[in-house]
Amino acid sequence: MSVGYTWVQWNRHKRVYDAVAAVSAAAFIAVYMLATKLAWSGANAYSDEVALIRSTGACAIVLLHVILCIGPLARLDRRFLPLLYNRRHLGVMTFLIALVHAVVVLGYYHGFGVSNPLVSLLTSNTNYGSLRAFPFQVLGLGALLILFLMAATSHDFWNKNLSPALWKRLHMLVYLAYALLAGHVALGALQNNRGAIGPVLVVAGAGLVVTLHLAAGWREVRRDRGHETVTDDGAEWIDVGAPEEIPENRARTVCTARGERIAVFRHNGQVSAVTNLCAHQGGPLGEGKIIDGCITCPWHGWQYRPHDGCSPPPFQEKVATYQVRVLAGRVQVNAAALPPGTLTRPATLPERAHA
Repeated sequence: MSVGYTWVQWNRHKRVYDAVAAVSAAAFIAVYMLATKLAWSGANAYSDEVALIRSTGACAIVLLHVILCIGPLARLDRRFLPLLYNRRHLGVMTFLIALVHAVVVLGYYHGFGVSNPLVSLLTSNTNYGSLRAFPFQVLGLGALLILFLMAATSHDFWNKNLSPALWKRLHMLVYLAYALLAGHVALGALQNNRGAIGPVLVVAGAGLVVTLHLAAGWREVRRDRGHETVTDDGAEWIDVGAPEEIPENRARTVCTARGERIAVFRHNGQVSAVTNLCAHQGGPLGEGKIIDGCITCPWHGWQYRPHDGCSPPPFQEKVATYQVRVLAGRVQVNAAALPPGTLTRPATLPERAHA
Protein backbone atom coordinates (compact mmCIF):
# COMPACT_ATOMS: atom_id res chain seq x y z
CA MET A 1 0.00 0.00 0.00
CA SER A 2 1.15 3.54 -0.66
CA VAL A 3 -0.14 6.99 0.29
CA GLY A 4 0.53 8.45 -3.15
CA TYR A 5 0.87 7.22 -6.70
CA THR A 6 4.29 6.37 -8.09
CA TRP A 7 5.11 4.99 -11.52
CA VAL A 8 6.39 1.69 -10.13
CA GLN A 9 6.47 0.83 -6.43
CA TRP A 10 9.68 -1.15 -6.56
CA ASN A 11 11.21 -2.87 -3.58
CA ARG A 12 13.93 -5.49 -3.40
CA HIS A 13 11.56 -8.39 -4.06
CA LYS A 14 9.98 -6.66 -7.05
CA ARG A 15 13.36 -5.79 -8.51
CA VAL A 16 14.48 -9.40 -8.22
CA TYR A 17 11.15 -10.62 -9.67
CA ASP A 18 11.34 -8.23 -12.63
CA ALA A 19 15.03 -8.93 -13.25
CA VAL A 20 14.47 -12.68 -13.29
CA ALA A 21 11.46 -12.28 -15.62
CA ALA A 22 13.34 -9.97 -18.01
CA VAL A 23 16.44 -12.14 -18.16
CA SER A 24 14.33 -15.27 -18.65
CA ALA A 25 12.38 -13.66 -21.50
CA ALA A 26 15.56 -12.43 -23.20
CA ALA A 27 17.15 -15.88 -22.84
CA PHE A 28 14.02 -17.54 -24.26
CA ILE A 29 14.08 -15.27 -27.31
CA ALA A 30 17.80 -15.77 -27.88
CA VAL A 31 17.62 -19.58 -27.55
CA TYR A 32 14.50 -19.74 -29.74
CA MET A 33 16.21 -17.71 -32.48
CA LEU A 34 19.33 -19.86 -32.31
CA ALA A 35 17.30 -23.08 -32.44
CA THR A 36 15.33 -21.76 -35.40
CA LYS A 37 18.50 -20.91 -37.31
CA LEU A 38 20.02 -24.32 -36.55
CA ALA A 39 16.88 -26.31 -37.38
CA TRP A 40 16.21 -24.63 -40.71
CA SER A 41 19.14 -24.05 -43.04
CA GLY A 42 19.87 -23.84 -46.73
CA ALA A 43 16.88 -23.16 -48.97
CA ASN A 44 14.49 -23.55 -46.02
CA ALA A 45 16.38 -21.17 -43.73
CA TYR A 46 14.57 -18.38 -41.93
CA SER A 47 15.88 -14.83 -42.16
CA ASP A 48 16.93 -13.08 -38.95
CA GLU A 49 13.78 -10.95 -39.08
CA VAL A 50 11.48 -13.95 -39.36
CA ALA A 51 13.38 -15.75 -36.59
CA LEU A 52 12.86 -12.68 -34.38
CA ILE A 53 9.16 -12.61 -35.29
CA ARG A 54 8.75 -16.25 -34.34
CA SER A 55 10.76 -16.00 -31.12
CA THR A 56 9.03 -12.88 -29.78
CA GLY A 57 5.62 -14.29 -30.67
CA ALA A 58 6.39 -17.56 -28.92
CA CYS A 59 7.73 -15.73 -25.87
CA ALA A 60 4.62 -13.55 -25.60
CA ILE A 61 2.20 -16.46 -25.73
CA VAL A 62 4.27 -18.49 -23.23
CA LEU A 63 4.21 -15.53 -20.83
CA LEU A 64 0.46 -15.25 -21.27
CA HIS A 65 0.09 -18.91 -20.34
CA VAL A 66 2.17 -18.29 -17.21
CA ILE A 67 0.00 -15.29 -16.27
CA LEU A 68 -3.22 -17.27 -16.67
CA CYS A 69 -1.87 -20.19 -14.65
CA ILE A 70 -0.61 -18.17 -11.67
CA GLY A 71 -4.12 -17.49 -10.31
CA PRO A 72 -5.41 -21.08 -10.11
CA LEU A 73 -2.01 -22.37 -8.98
CA ALA A 74 -2.05 -19.92 -6.05
CA ARG A 75 -5.51 -21.16 -5.07
CA LEU A 76 -4.39 -24.76 -5.24
CA ASP A 77 -1.12 -24.23 -3.36
CA ARG A 78 -0.27 -21.25 -1.13
CA ARG A 79 3.38 -21.48 -2.13
CA PHE A 80 2.49 -19.85 -5.46
CA LEU A 81 0.95 -16.79 -3.78
CA PRO A 82 4.15 -14.67 -3.98
CA LEU A 83 3.91 -14.87 -7.78
CA LEU A 84 0.63 -12.96 -7.61
CA TYR A 85 2.20 -9.83 -6.15
CA ASN A 86 3.83 -8.72 -9.39
CA ARG A 87 1.62 -10.38 -11.97
CA ARG A 88 0.82 -6.99 -13.48
CA HIS A 89 4.52 -6.41 -14.15
CA LEU A 90 4.55 -9.69 -16.07
CA GLY A 91 1.51 -8.53 -18.04
CA VAL A 92 3.21 -5.30 -19.09
CA MET A 93 6.28 -7.27 -20.15
CA THR A 94 4.07 -9.56 -22.24
CA PHE A 95 2.57 -6.57 -24.05
CA LEU A 96 5.99 -5.05 -24.76
CA ILE A 97 7.30 -8.30 -26.26
CA ALA A 98 4.12 -8.70 -28.30
CA LEU A 99 4.54 -5.11 -29.49
CA VAL A 100 8.07 -5.88 -30.72
CA HIS A 101 6.64 -8.89 -32.55
CA ALA A 102 3.95 -6.77 -34.21
CA VAL A 103 6.31 -3.94 -35.20
CA VAL A 104 8.75 -6.33 -36.88
CA VAL A 105 5.86 -8.07 -38.67
CA LEU A 106 4.53 -4.76 -40.02
CA GLY A 107 7.96 -3.61 -41.10
CA TYR A 108 9.03 -6.88 -42.70
CA TYR A 109 5.82 -7.88 -44.48
CA HIS A 110 4.02 -4.56 -45.02
CA GLY A 111 6.64 -1.84 -44.76
CA PHE A 112 7.88 -1.66 -48.34
CA GLY A 113 4.72 -0.78 -50.24
CA VAL A 114 2.94 2.47 -51.01
CA SER A 115 0.19 1.85 -48.44
CA ASN A 116 0.41 2.46 -44.73
CA PRO A 117 1.71 -0.79 -43.17
CA LEU A 118 -1.33 -1.14 -40.90
CA VAL A 119 -3.72 -0.49 -43.80
CA SER A 120 -1.80 -3.03 -45.87
CA LEU A 121 -2.15 -5.64 -43.11
CA LEU A 122 -5.91 -5.11 -42.86
CA THR A 123 -6.59 -5.08 -46.61
CA SER A 124 -4.07 -7.46 -48.16
CA ASN A 125 -6.03 -10.56 -47.13
CA THR A 126 -9.80 -10.51 -46.71
CA ASN A 127 -10.51 -14.25 -47.01
CA TYR A 128 -12.56 -14.39 -43.81
CA GLY A 129 -14.67 -17.21 -45.22
CA SER A 130 -11.70 -19.55 -45.67
CA LEU A 131 -10.23 -21.44 -42.75
CA ARG A 132 -6.95 -22.24 -44.47
CA ALA A 133 -6.50 -18.75 -45.90
CA PHE A 134 -7.99 -16.84 -42.96
CA PRO A 135 -6.25 -13.48 -42.21
CA PHE A 136 -4.88 -14.66 -38.88
CA GLN A 137 -2.89 -11.43 -38.46
CA VAL A 138 -6.11 -9.62 -37.58
CA LEU A 139 -6.61 -11.92 -34.60
CA GLY A 140 -3.11 -11.09 -33.38
CA LEU A 141 -3.80 -7.37 -33.81
CA GLY A 142 -6.99 -7.70 -31.74
CA ALA A 143 -5.08 -9.49 -28.98
CA LEU A 144 -2.37 -6.82 -29.05
CA LEU A 145 -4.94 -4.04 -28.63
CA ILE A 146 -6.41 -5.80 -25.59
CA LEU A 147 -2.95 -6.31 -24.08
CA PHE A 148 -2.22 -2.62 -24.66
CA LEU A 149 -5.46 -1.61 -22.93
CA MET A 150 -4.60 -3.82 -19.96
CA ALA A 151 -1.00 -2.59 -19.76
CA ALA A 152 -2.08 1.05 -20.03
CA THR A 153 -4.59 0.65 -17.17
CA SER A 154 -2.47 -1.62 -14.97
CA HIS A 155 -1.55 1.18 -12.54
CA ASP A 156 -3.51 1.65 -9.31
CA PHE A 157 -4.50 5.14 -10.53
CA TRP A 158 -6.86 3.50 -13.02
CA ASN A 159 -8.06 0.92 -10.51
CA LYS A 160 -9.08 3.77 -8.20
CA ASN A 161 -10.65 6.03 -10.81
CA LEU A 162 -12.38 3.38 -12.92
CA SER A 163 -13.64 1.63 -9.73
CA PRO A 164 -12.40 -1.84 -8.74
CA ALA A 165 -15.43 -3.58 -10.27
CA LEU A 166 -15.06 -1.93 -13.70
CA TRP A 167 -11.28 -2.39 -13.61
CA LYS A 168 -11.71 -6.08 -12.87
CA ARG A 169 -14.18 -6.55 -15.73
CA LEU A 170 -11.83 -4.71 -18.06
CA HIS A 171 -8.90 -6.94 -17.17
CA MET A 172 -10.97 -10.08 -17.60
CA LEU A 173 -10.53 -9.37 -21.32
CA VAL A 174 -7.24 -11.22 -20.95
CA TYR A 175 -9.20 -14.40 -21.68
CA LEU A 176 -10.47 -12.93 -24.95
CA ALA A 177 -6.89 -11.93 -25.80
CA TYR A 178 -5.80 -15.48 -25.07
CA ALA A 179 -8.49 -16.92 -27.36
CA LEU A 180 -7.49 -14.52 -30.15
CA LEU A 181 -3.82 -15.46 -29.78
CA ALA A 182 -4.65 -19.16 -29.84
CA GLY A 183 -6.56 -18.63 -33.09
CA HIS A 184 -3.73 -16.46 -34.42
CA VAL A 185 -1.17 -19.24 -33.92
CA ALA A 186 -3.38 -22.13 -35.01
CA LEU A 187 -4.70 -20.49 -38.19
CA GLY A 188 -1.28 -19.10 -39.02
CA ALA A 189 0.18 -22.59 -38.85
CA LEU A 190 -2.37 -23.81 -41.41
CA GLN A 191 -0.71 -21.50 -43.92
CA ASN A 192 2.77 -22.71 -43.00
CA ASN A 193 3.90 -26.13 -44.21
CA ARG A 194 6.71 -26.47 -41.65
CA GLY A 195 4.98 -28.77 -39.19
CA ALA A 196 2.14 -28.80 -36.69
CA ILE A 197 4.18 -28.33 -33.53
CA GLY A 198 2.74 -24.86 -32.95
CA PRO A 199 -0.94 -25.90 -32.96
CA VAL A 200 -0.17 -28.96 -30.82
CA LEU A 201 1.55 -26.79 -28.21
CA VAL A 202 -1.33 -24.29 -28.28
CA VAL A 203 -3.86 -27.07 -27.66
CA ALA A 204 -1.70 -28.46 -24.84
CA GLY A 205 -1.35 -25.00 -23.29
CA ALA A 206 -5.07 -24.37 -23.50
CA GLY A 207 -5.71 -27.74 -21.89
CA LEU A 208 -3.36 -26.85 -19.04
CA VAL A 209 -5.01 -23.46 -18.45
CA VAL A 210 -8.53 -24.91 -18.54
CA THR A 211 -7.59 -27.85 -16.30
CA LEU A 212 -6.00 -25.62 -13.64
CA HIS A 213 -9.00 -23.26 -13.61
CA LEU A 214 -11.45 -26.14 -13.33
CA ALA A 215 -9.43 -27.76 -10.55
CA ALA A 216 -9.23 -24.50 -8.59
CA GLY A 217 -12.95 -23.85 -9.13
CA TRP A 218 -13.91 -27.37 -8.05
CA ARG A 219 -11.81 -27.00 -4.91
CA GLU A 220 -13.59 -23.76 -4.03
CA VAL A 221 -17.01 -25.33 -4.63
CA ARG A 222 -16.12 -28.22 -2.33
CA ARG A 223 -14.78 -25.82 0.29
CA ASP A 224 -17.96 -23.74 0.17
CA ARG A 225 -20.13 -26.77 0.88
CA GLY A 226 -20.58 -28.66 4.09
CA HIS A 227 -20.77 -25.83 6.63
CA GLU A 228 -23.64 -26.40 9.02
CA THR A 229 -25.86 -23.48 10.01
CA VAL A 230 -27.98 -22.84 13.08
CA THR A 231 -30.72 -20.29 13.63
CA ASP A 232 -30.66 -18.33 16.87
CA ASP A 233 -33.21 -15.56 17.53
CA GLY A 234 -33.81 -15.22 13.81
CA ALA A 235 -30.09 -14.91 12.98
CA GLU A 236 -28.26 -17.45 10.82
CA TRP A 237 -24.94 -18.63 12.27
CA ILE A 238 -22.45 -20.64 10.20
CA ASP A 239 -20.32 -23.27 11.88
CA VAL A 240 -16.66 -22.55 11.08
CA GLY A 241 -15.17 -25.40 13.08
CA ALA A 242 -13.07 -25.87 16.18
CA PRO A 243 -10.68 -22.98 16.96
CA GLU A 244 -7.70 -25.27 16.44
CA GLU A 245 -8.77 -25.81 12.83
CA ILE A 246 -8.06 -22.14 12.04
CA PRO A 247 -4.30 -21.53 11.61
CA GLU A 248 -2.85 -18.80 13.83
CA ASN A 249 -2.82 -15.41 12.03
CA ARG A 250 -4.62 -16.98 9.09
CA ALA A 251 -8.21 -17.64 8.13
CA ARG A 252 -10.72 -20.29 7.32
CA THR A 253 -13.20 -19.27 4.62
CA VAL A 254 -16.88 -20.16 4.79
CA CYS A 255 -19.73 -19.39 2.41
CA THR A 256 -23.25 -18.15 3.13
CA ALA A 257 -26.34 -19.54 1.43
CA ARG A 258 -26.27 -16.43 -0.80
CA GLY A 259 -22.78 -17.26 -2.03
CA GLU A 260 -20.93 -14.61 0.00
CA ARG A 261 -17.56 -15.76 1.30
CA ILE A 262 -16.45 -14.83 4.82
CA ALA A 263 -12.85 -14.97 6.03
CA VAL A 264 -12.65 -15.96 9.71
CA PHE A 265 -9.24 -15.11 11.22
CA ARG A 266 -7.65 -16.44 14.42
CA HIS A 267 -5.21 -14.05 16.09
CA ASN A 268 -3.84 -13.45 19.59
CA GLY A 269 -6.36 -15.76 21.24
CA GLN A 270 -9.28 -14.15 19.43
CA VAL A 271 -11.36 -14.71 16.30
CA SER A 272 -12.61 -12.01 13.91
CA ALA A 273 -14.39 -12.14 10.56
CA VAL A 274 -14.46 -9.91 7.49
CA THR A 275 -15.65 -10.30 3.93
CA ASN A 276 -13.35 -12.36 1.76
CA LEU A 277 -13.24 -9.60 -0.90
CA CYS A 278 -10.47 -7.00 -0.73
CA ALA A 279 -11.67 -3.46 -1.51
CA HIS A 280 -8.75 -3.02 -3.91
CA GLN A 281 -9.36 -5.61 -6.61
CA GLY A 282 -11.56 -8.20 -4.94
CA GLY A 283 -8.57 -10.28 -3.82
CA PRO A 284 -9.22 -13.24 -1.48
CA LEU A 285 -8.45 -11.91 2.00
CA GLY A 286 -8.98 -15.40 3.42
CA GLU A 287 -5.86 -16.54 1.58
CA GLY A 288 -3.79 -13.80 3.19
CA LYS A 289 -2.50 -13.52 6.73
CA ILE A 290 -2.30 -11.08 9.62
CA ILE A 291 0.90 -9.01 9.50
CA ASP A 292 1.62 -6.30 12.09
CA GLY A 293 -1.90 -6.71 13.43
CA CYS A 294 -3.61 -6.21 10.05
CA ILE A 295 -5.20 -8.65 7.61
CA THR A 296 -2.97 -8.45 4.53
CA CYS A 297 -4.36 -9.26 1.09
CA PRO A 298 -2.21 -11.84 -0.72
CA TRP A 299 -2.61 -10.07 -4.06
CA HIS A 300 -1.18 -6.59 -3.49
CA GLY A 301 -0.68 -6.22 0.25
CA TRP A 302 -3.67 -4.00 1.13
CA GLN A 303 -4.37 -4.18 4.86
CA TYR A 304 -7.39 -4.07 7.17
CA ARG A 305 -7.78 -4.26 10.94
CA PRO A 306 -9.57 -7.48 11.96
CA HIS A 307 -11.94 -5.85 14.45
CA ASP A 308 -13.39 -3.12 12.23
CA GLY A 309 -12.34 -3.87 8.64
CA CYS A 310 -10.68 -0.46 8.27
CA SER A 311 -7.30 0.14 6.69
CA PRO A 312 -4.75 1.67 9.06
CA PRO A 313 -4.30 5.48 8.79
CA PRO A 314 -3.82 7.35 6.54
CA PHE A 315 -5.68 4.90 4.29
CA GLN A 316 -9.47 5.03 4.22
CA GLU A 317 -10.52 1.74 2.61
CA LYS A 318 -13.09 -0.37 4.48
CA VAL A 319 -14.51 -3.87 4.16
CA ALA A 320 -17.58 -5.50 5.70
CA THR A 321 -17.26 -7.21 9.08
CA TYR A 322 -19.22 -10.04 10.73
CA GLN A 323 -20.16 -10.98 14.27
CA VAL A 324 -18.31 -14.01 15.63
CA ARG A 325 -18.88 -16.16 18.70
CA VAL A 326 -17.53 -19.33 20.28
CA LEU A 327 -20.27 -21.71 21.40
CA ALA A 328 -19.74 -25.21 22.80
CA GLY A 329 -16.15 -25.22 21.57
CA ARG A 330 -17.10 -24.25 18.00
CA VAL A 331 -16.46 -20.99 16.18
CA GLN A 332 -19.60 -19.54 14.59
CA VAL A 333 -20.01 -16.50 12.35
CA ASN A 334 -23.19 -14.55 11.73
CA ALA A 335 -24.13 -14.79 8.05
CA ALA A 336 -25.40 -11.17 7.98
CA ALA A 337 -22.72 -8.72 6.87
CA LEU A 338 -22.29 -5.50 8.80
CA PRO A 339 -21.62 -2.22 6.96
CA PRO A 340 -17.97 -1.74 5.92
CA GLY A 341 -15.89 -0.40 8.76
CA THR A 342 -18.28 -1.51 11.52
CA LEU A 343 -16.51 -2.11 14.84
CA THR A 344 -17.11 -5.65 16.14
CA ARG A 345 -15.87 -7.31 19.29
CA PRO A 346 -13.61 -10.29 18.52
CA ALA A 347 -14.62 -13.59 20.10
CA THR A 348 -12.22 -14.72 22.82
CA LEU A 349 -10.97 -18.28 22.55
CA PRO A 350 -10.54 -20.69 25.48
CA GLU A 351 -7.01 -20.91 26.85
CA ARG A 352 -6.48 -24.36 25.35
CA ALA A 353 -7.09 -22.96 21.84
CA HIS A 354 -4.39 -20.29 22.09
CA ALA A 355 -1.49 -22.60 21.29
